[in-house]
Amino acid sequence: MAWNPALYNRFKKERYAPFYDLLALINSKQGMTVLDLGCGTGELTKMLSEELQNAESVLGIDSSSEMLEESKHYQNERVSFERKTIEEQLNEPSQWDLVFSNAAIQWIDDHARLIPKMISILKSDGQLAIQMPSQKENVLNQMLLDMVQEEPFSSALKGWKKISPILSIDEYAQILFENGCKEMNIIQKVYPLIVHNSNELLEFISGSALIPYFERFTDDIKTLFIQEYQRRVQQRFSASPILYAFKRILIKGDF
Repeated sequence: MAWNPALYNRFKKERYAPFYDLLALINSKQGMTVLDLGCGTGELTKMLSEELQNAESVLGIDSSSEMLEESKHYQNERVSFERKTIEEQLNEPSQWDLVFSNAAIQWIDDHARLIPKMISILKSDGQLAIQMPSQKENVLNQMLLDMVQEEPFSSALKGWKKISPILSIDEYAQILFENGCKEMNIIQKVYPLIVHNSNELLEFISGSALIPYFERFTDDIKTLFIQEYQRRVQQRFSASPILYAFKRILIKGDF
């Protein structure tokens, strides 16, 4: 997907809050090797390395050349970046003390298969730390999924729609348990997004969930889609200021 770092970073403060919550769950150990799956611009990868001062090395991987262009500013002797998909990285034989992923694996299907693969590349006594939006419970995502199944958008998409792979916290707990997790911490938390109007909500979701649809629309359909989605968002969130209760899932497992 073609990411826009400037648009994504428009809500940097709100997007980074769960990163710090996830970071607080990690046990820093001497000489750790750290893998950051879906590192984006690399800014948080650099911050991860600064917080885990005892880490020997931190590798950030991402499939977006646009995002990784920004990562050049954050490389140093301990922090490096590579362009590849998460799936490609998980198929490599390397093993890690910490596998970390902040707001990335919601783009990958079949979490019942994905999470065990992430666990499989951990060293003995390794740690898994994941944060992702609870898409199926977030109102903007629900509205989006309803709308893309209506005409003329459904035909323009040839019936395609992005079904969220996010599971329930109960299911994630079971997956961790079945794959040898010794201690787990799984949280669903609301991260309030307070904006002045519905246009800001549209801008917020335009930097993430709308991207795969925009790539499939012609310009005319895209314009119509934005207008209709904006109308529905305005109708649903008519007050000012607006509190949007954005839900996220945080997972920490010790193996």
